[in-house]
Amino acid sequence: MRKPRWWAELSLIAVVYAAYSGGRLLVRGDEASAVAHGLAILRFEERLGIDAEHPLNRLFTDVAALGVPADFAYASLHYLVTPAVLVWLFRRRPAHYRAARTWLMLATLLGLVGFTLLPTCPPRLLDTAHGFTDTMAQFASYGWWGGEASAPRGLGGLTNQYAAMPSLHVGWALWCGVMLWRYGRTAPTKALGAAYPLVTTLVVMGTANHYLLDAVAGAAVMGAGLLLTPYALRLADRVRGRTEAPPVVSGGCETSTGERIPGQRSVRSTADDTSKAAR
Repeated sequence: MRKPRWWAELSLIAVVYAAYSGGRLLVRGDEASAVAHGLAILRFEERLGIDAEHPLNRLFTDVAALGVPADFAYASLHYLVTPAVLVWLFRRRPAHYRAARTWLMLATLLGLVGFTLLPTCPPRLLDTAHGFTDTMAQFASYGWWGGEASAPRGLGGLTNQYAAMPSLHVGWALWCGVMLWRYGRTAPTKALGAAYPLVTTLVVMGTANHYLLDAVAGAAVMGAGLLLTPYALRLADRVRGRTEAPPVVSGGCETSTGERIPGQRSVRSTADDTSKAAR
């Protein structure tokens, strides 16, 4: 199998991420439906007794030593760890890189479908009567973000704050964890692979950016992307085979220097020999 070219991979990832970011911004739902969806998720969790967001958010709000690092993690790690794992796979595990990259991209695009079909208000944007505190806003003085999710101050209009379902923070962290666990060769690497998605899940709930079911949906999206990956790879190979292997029209004949058509010189030499014999 041909090794991927770094510049082609970088271009492909940039195009897909730009499409994802632009699409996420364009499919921003209206506030009323997003709030209704968020409340429906919260009430469903409360009926099942799995609304873990409340105690985690109170803990992160009351203990700055937990809340501030969690805010930094939410605002930065998915931008740093995911590309780092991609580069690591490209350099150290090239045989597995293409399938891993395809899995990540498919799941990300499926997440965009989720944002489109189910715009969801995160817990931090619900009315304060529901008991949530936006830790990103509370501890904004410690970092570069403002009161609008992980966007830098003044750039909140460039993000879709109603894209809570599914949580791709959790989805991407799960992908990173699987890659580190499966292809890492040391115990610390595998331990990091196991811990990273779990810590990310606690962070997104503790900072009131996602519900527990958002995290579950993020994992489900990654599962769907994994199932679709073999089909996507086969389709890509089929398309590549058609574009890179043009049919041979010369029948295997090749022209030599000075020839316009294959075998031209051999035909001439045969004709000359026949003429000499006749003389």
